[in-house]
Amino acid sequence: MAIFSKIGIIGAGISGIAAAKQLAEYNPVVFEATESLGGVWKHCSFRSTKLQTPRCDYEFSDFPWTERDNTSFPTYQEILDYLYLYANNFDVLKFVKFNSKVVEIRFVGDRETPDSGGKMGKYGRLLSTGNPFWEVAVQTSESDIQLYEFEFIVVCTGKYGDIPKIPSFPQNKGPEVFKGKVMHSVEYSKLDEEASVDLLKDNKVVVVGYKKSAIDLAVECAEANQGPEGKPCTMIVRTLHWTVPHYSIWGLPFYMFYSTRFSQFFHERPNQSLLKTLLCHLSTPVRRAISKTIESYLAWKLPLNKYGLKPDHPFEEDYASCQMAILPENFFSEADKGKILFKRASRWWFWEGGVEFEDGTRLEADVVFLATGFDGRKKLKAILPDPFRGLMEFPSGMMPLYRGTIHPFIPNMAFVGYVESVSNLHTAEIRCKWLARLVGDHFKLPSVEKMLEQVTTENEIMKKTTRFYQRNCISTFSINHSDEICEEMGWRSWRKKNWLAEAFSPYNSQDYEEQE
Repeated sequence: MAIFSKIGIIGAGISGIAAAKQLAEYNPVVFEATESLGGVWKHCSFRSTKLQTPRCDYEFSDFPWTERDNTSFPTYQEILDYLYLYANNFDVLKFVKFNSKVVEIRFVGDRETPDSGGKMGKYGRLLSTGNPFWEVAVQTSESDIQLYEFEFIVVCTGKYGDIPKIPSFPQNKGPEVFKGKVMHSVEYSKLDEEASVDLLKDNKVVVVGYKKSAIDLAVECAEANQGPEGKPCTMIVRTLHWTVPHYSIWGLPFYMFYSTRFSQFFHERPNQSLLKTLLCHLSTPVRRAISKTIESYLAWKLPLNKYGLKPDHPFEEDYASCQMAILPENFFSEADKGKILFKRASRWWFWEGGVEFEDGTRLEADVVFLATGFDGRKKLKAILPDPFRGLMEFPSGMMPLYRGTIHPFIPNMAFVGYVESVSNLHTAEIRCKWLARLVGDHFKLPSVEKMLEQVTTENEIMKKTTRFYQRNCISTFSINHSDEICEEMGWRSWRKKNWLAEAFSPYNSQDYEEQE
């Protein structure tokens, strides 16, 4: 006999916790496959992992950090502590079923959306029939499967952490021929401190990648191999990205360049007027000048040219695709000591003693780490049933989500945590507030055609802004994005106390506290 509830939430990371809090009046059931809250912060973090933004930019609107003005970046453990404090404060834990893995979802409702009058292309009330739309099979032990039925499901499993993205290799040149150890970064994150140090110390380590996980892993390797006998770690870098040592550029706070309403005025945004579009085209030199200003500072501050790590593309493209990484303080100092080496290569494969490159050179290795990311699309396809699974194969590579939450062709289901910004916590929370009001019938969704038009417009802007557009990042028009969400909820879109603050101070979660 299936247990019926109105709302089910899959995942208890940042997005799942936010969804549970905002939808608490419906007594949602939250399924978490592991024993802990936190998602990637719990299961994909290294000992050295820290937040990429100041803590005041990564907090819930109604639960500020106790030391929110502390300029240090919180460690992953501090973030987990903060999430548990939040969950306990708002009594969210009572909704969470830990060690409960969703193994199958079946659609049991009508393909026509509720109250749609039999016409696809319209959405009525999302909670109106009292009948199940989805059946969820949940595994709580090796032999125990429990069935649940829900009228509405919120998918909060995120794009990271479960299905590693593994490079493809020529025949007989994959990990199977390597006599050493090959490990994806997510496997490394599950090791305790003693085991991780043992794996790194006195071994010839290769790290594939040049994003945050790869950089943190290389630093941990360098720290484990101090002293004259310590072996260096080599990073294989295929695609360069801009890295930032701190949130200050030529003495100016970083938010002035991209995170104020004035700075984002120069960037294209959805639903803008023809005049605004013309002004955006005329502002191209301004945007380029801002990007060049930041690039010049980074080239001066960091030894990018010395190590061949200066990207050819503008800084703006990494910011617009949410790929700007904050460097650990000792990253380049370890490189200067010879503990971190760099090898640029577009193609490589394994041989029995290590890694071989297309120019014929070889690199000996004992351990190879693949910091190559995760396959978020495959992760979603593993959750969704047919025929909805096929909707994940979208030509642009970006998932078409209205307000970053609703797929126009999947009824009674929402997705939170699949659109990125400078602060993913803020992005998730404001969407959950919007979703709670949508479920509560405070406003209606537009037609499927209108939703697709909005999503297409946003995707086209991302494609024009950066070559790395497939990451669904809204960082260059995040304030306008929140404006539209506020307007749909019936809130004021301009949230500051005066026009000066509105134009030149940064926006964060505190600006979106609920209003009566």
